[in-house]
Amino acid sequence: MTQSGLTIASRALLRAFAVCAALLVLAITFGVAHAKDLQIADIMPMQVPAELVALRARPAMVPPAPGEQALTPALLANYIARQKALRDFDVAAAEPEAELTQDVLLGYIARASFGGSNGALSAIDSFTAPARPAEPALNTALLSRYIDAGFEPTAERVKKHNLALASTGAGQSESDCLAQAIYHEARGETEAGQLAVANVIVNRALSGRFPATLCGVIYQNASKGYHRCQFTFACDGRSDAPSERRAWSRSKVIAAEVYAEFATGQQMASLPRSALYYHTRSSNPNWSNTYTQVAQIGSHLFYAPN
Repeated sequence: MTQSGLTIASRALLRAFAVCAALLVLAITFGVAHAKDLQIADIMPMQVPAELVALRARPAMVPPAPGEQALTPALLANYIARQKALRDFDVAAAEPEAELTQDVLLGYIARASFGGSNGALSAIDSFTAPARPAEPALNTALLSRYIDAGFEPTAERVKKHNLALASTGAGQSESDCLAQAIYHEARGETEAGQLAVANVIVNRALSGRFPATLCGVIYQNASKGYHRCQFTFACDGRSDAPSERRAWSRSKVIAAEVYAEFATGQQMASLPRSALYYHTRSSNPNWSNTYTQVAQIGSHLFYAPN
């Protein structure tokens, strides 16, 4: 084909494309004229359901709650590396070391002394303060001076304390003293025998010849030693702690009842008011021949002064 023939063919193709483009524009133009016949629902997107919206809002992976993570090798390695990094951290290297000046030292002393003594100053003071003289060793001379200064055995102090409480009207102490006397003097007796021993103690407190309190009657002259007190258990040097639980419980019950009568001024009916002494049938004291026997209850004989 010659050059002129190619030129003619190219022009023919261009005219054909131009005609097609014109026809397409006419089709679109006439088609828009019918857009009024379309519905809004045909050209707007569909509404997304609420369930789908909520599903899309959920994260793809829910992190586990604290303490519920599975222990994996990676998690364990991360923990070990973090702990090692924390322990290897050099605080001193983080900041340059400040020069020790008077202000820095005074600030340290002020902070360290807040709420307590300063350890550094205490250490310095221990070197500068004069040494305390050594305490003398315990010897017989020191013990003698301690005893002469007013030493009293613990048991004696307890008794004096009870007497002091009794003198102030402490009812519970009075009942305790009476329970001790009933237990040590008549725990093997029947209830009648125990009441009779308690009756003698009450009679003495009311007689005017003896101390006016039950504790005072029971522990009279106890500090003067054996055979000088009124009741043996009070000065025999043995422990007064009860060892028989059931007998001690019964003694406390009887003592509480007797003290209630004594405190309210009621008259006991076990013995006459004049009965102030007693002894066991196995003994025969000298004074028994000078007094009048008024009763025999259990293993005890009871007397009244003439």
